[in-house]
Amino acid sequence: MESSQFSKMNKLGSAQRGKVEQIVLITGCSEKAAIKALKICEWDLEEAFDYFYTHPDIEPTTDSALLEVLYDRYKDPHADMILVDGITLLCNDLQVDPQDIVTLVISWHFEAATMCEFSKDEFIDGMESLGVDSIEKFREKIPELRAELKDDQKFSEIYNFTFDWAKEKGQKSLALDTAVGMWQLLFAEKQWPLIAHWCQFVQERHNKAISRDTWAQLLDFV
Repeated sequence: MESSQFSKMNKLGSAQRGKVEQIVLITGCSEKAAIKALKICEWDLEEAFDYFYTHPDIEPTTDSALLEVLYDRYKDPHADMILVDGITLLCNDLQVDPQDIVTLVISWHFEAATMCEFSKDEFIDGMESLGVDSIEKFREKIPELRAELKDDQKFSEIYNFTFDWAKEKGQKSLALDTAVGMWQLLFAEKQWPLIAHWCQFVQERHNKAISRDTWAQLLDFV
């Protein structure tokens, strides 16, 4: 088993691993494809089987050697990760501003644990999940990724992902300035007319880090 896939299996609960093993045993597919089908179907085993048989393209179609070359282009020279400079270079190659909200959508697809960082597994697995193994293919994918923000369900998932992604390592809450910046970025897409008033309120009256509950409740209110 590849190391990246081994780490993905390790992150699953025993019941989830059992479902992955059942799909692999019966269909002969890769563990990566089984996990993808189960995630799409919210870990409903029967639905995942149906999804697998109706989506034969679920197996990765990317070239692993090309992905390794891309990773080497962006990874930090002193760490086996892609850090700020590498992400900036990636954005330049994609012709996307690093502050563009589509970079958040990319991080969501990569299941990145931390803002401005991609581990090797996150980058390789994320590129495979998008079905791209070149900058040209990735660049062509950008409009589709941007359009996902218009989907209410995906926007909600991206919004909830942002809390853990943007907060500092080891912290339970999100720094106020960071939360305000993320709200302004996200709700510019929703064109929520009260976003400026809300940000002013939390800065003047709340004036402390934002809890997970507060972060989640705002989306329910909007």
